[in-house]
Amino acid sequence: MVDDDEGSCGILRRRLERLGCAVTAAPDGMTAIAMMKEARFDLVMLDTMMPGVSGCESLRRIKADPALQDIPVIMISSIDDSVSVTRCIELGAEDYLTKPFDPVLLAARVSAGLARKRLHDAEARHIAELAELNLTLEARVSAQVAQMERLGRLKRFFSPHLAELIVSGGADDPLKTHRREITVVFLDLRGFTAFAELYEPEEVMGVLREYHGAMGGLVLVHEGTLERFTGDGMMIFFGDPAPVPNPAERAVRMAIAMQARFAALAEGWRKVGYDIGLGIGIAQGFATLGAIGFEGRIDYGAIGTVTNLAARLCAEAGPGEILVGQRVIASVEDLVQYVPAGTLALKGLSKPIQAFRVAGVR
Repeated sequence: MVDDDEGSCGILRRRLERLGCAVTAAPDGMTAIAMMKEARFDLVMLDTMMPGVSGCESLRRIKADPALQDIPVIMISSIDDSVSVTRCIELGAEDYLTKPFDPVLLAARVSAGLARKRLHDAEARHIAELAELNLTLEARVSAQVAQMERLGRLKRFFSPHLAELIVSGGADDPLKTHRREITVVFLDLRGFTAFAELYEPEEVMGVLREYHGAMGGLVLVHEGTLERFTGDGMMIFFGDPAPVPNPAERAVRMAIAMQARFAALAEGWRKVGYDIGLGIGIAQGFATLGAIGFEGRIDYGAIGTVTNLAARLCAEAGPGEILVGQRVIASVEDLVQYVPAGTLALKGLSKPIQAFRVAGVR
């Protein structure tokens, strides 16, 4: 309440307090503006006729201040002057009252002014909440985009289910260096070099697409980890980045399914003159796994004799054959039909190893 007339101020204070208002008085406009900057007010009752800065000028300064302009102002005056009324409304006053006050009209105007202030405050809170929600949403979207990008990269190596487990924290980060026992499967096409020399690149790419699609689908079905594929070669792990039950059994069952699926593909290829076979090697042992590469291009891989052994067994396997090491056959001997393949001196290995040829499931 801004009024230099103490008598009028006292009457207005009592009537406002009867309406349930907490009232603070100021003797002039500049004092009122200073008080409004220090404390929170919901409504201003501003007299038009005051010494020094007039009520209209005080109103103009209030509405020009971004921190104060949303506070409703009701102008009060002892004269009913339409020019003053118009001027104050143009400057942003909410309403205008003349002295002496009609109690009913005063109550209605004050209630309306306070209701507008409550509505404005609710809208301001809603806008602030929306802004906060937008910031939160932007952060969540950014996090989800990053998560999807990471998920996409992980799906290059792992089954979709395992990739989602890694992203959600349900499995260890595979790119951290770690040591684990794994079963490694190597695939390689027989006669591919001669095939690639004889036929057009488009035909070669068509065969590779069919081959990769068929073998990749079986990798996912058996929950293997596709470490890499290079042209006609593929390397698959079982047992990392998350341990799986019976990794050797999964590897052998997958290899048997692959040879069966490849036989169907090869039958179709032979009809158009393509003579290609598939050799598979499987080994089991410990390896160090984790990130391999450089900044900008990091892949997941394994280092250890087990990968070399699987690759060498694959190189020895003829078309349609599955050669496995001794540790693998010890894990699956009750499940599969197999015959000894003899003692093999494999390139890169200091000692000959016992190999076995898997014929099928018992």
